[in-house]
Amino acid sequence: MKVLVVGGGGREHALVWRILQSPLVESLYVTHLNAGFPPDAIHIGDDVVAEAVKASIGLAVIGPEGPLAEGLSDALRAAGIPVFGPSKAACASSAL
Repeated sequence: MKVLVVGGGGREHALVWRILQSPLVESLYVTHLNAGFPPDAIHIGDDVVAEAVKASIGLAVIGPEGPLAEGLSDALRAAGIPVFGPSKAACASSAL
């Protein structure tokens, strides 16, 4: 399976570390570069949804709150890509 990780901070580093332990992962795609990511991670550009569709991503994992609050998970799901991360509406309803 091709997995996309959105974000490049410490949270995403931990997610990548664990994701890569799965024998189901054939390749890792990332939206940001991080020195802790493997050197063979494939960087995708600003048009995350279009590039994820083009790459036939099997699962997108969104770490940072910003892209979630902006609706990235909704856009990826609408394009047929399974996502680990809440919808924009769920993000808004959890704000205090």
